[in-house]
Amino acid sequence: MKKALFRGISVVVLAWLLACGVLYEVMRQPPETFARFMAKLPAPVAFLAFPFETLWTHARSGELRIGDPAPDFSLTKLGDTNSVRLSDLTAKGRPVVLIFGSYT
Repeated sequence: MKKALFRGISVVVLAWLLACGVLYEVMRQPPETFARFMAKLPAPVAFLAFPFETLWTHARSGELRIGDPAPDFSLTKLGDTNSVRLSDLTAKGRPVVLIFGSYT
């Protein structure tokens, strides 16, 4: 009886760990892939059965460390078809300040 209970619990724990690993790897994919995966899960399952926030924080943390240069990116100007690229601004030798926030 104890062996059967231990095996049952072991199988459940192993399945849970495997599911956490799959969810973590899906979280590391592009947003479109992650959205397709999450759309197939019943809404509360991922949030109630798994440590969703912890997995998300680690999966999406990135590789940058303090002191690393910012990766190059481009943004479309508001109300314009032109874009601005970070490398174009830093090539001029002047410092660039990036402010991420909400104005709503």
